[in-house]
Amino acid sequence: MDDELQKRLGRRIREYRKHLGYSQAEFAEHLGLQDHRYIGSIERGERNFTLQTLEAYAKRLGVDPLDLLAHDE
Repeated sequence: MDDELQKRLGRRIREYRKHLGYSQAEFAEHLGLQDHRYIGSIERGERNFTLQTLEAYAKRLGVDPLDLLAHDE
């Protein structure tokens, strides 16, 4: 299975998170997650998550969910 979309999504989440100045731990806390390692696994493209989760991450990052799926610049 081609996981390029997951990897792209992870890179975009990392890019926006860093732009906002959040560490992985801080971002996890803002999302109500117990473990910041989950964020790392998302950013590495190791996790496949739902559209609801994508929407929640985008909302916390202050971007449209489709922006997270855009091609890397």
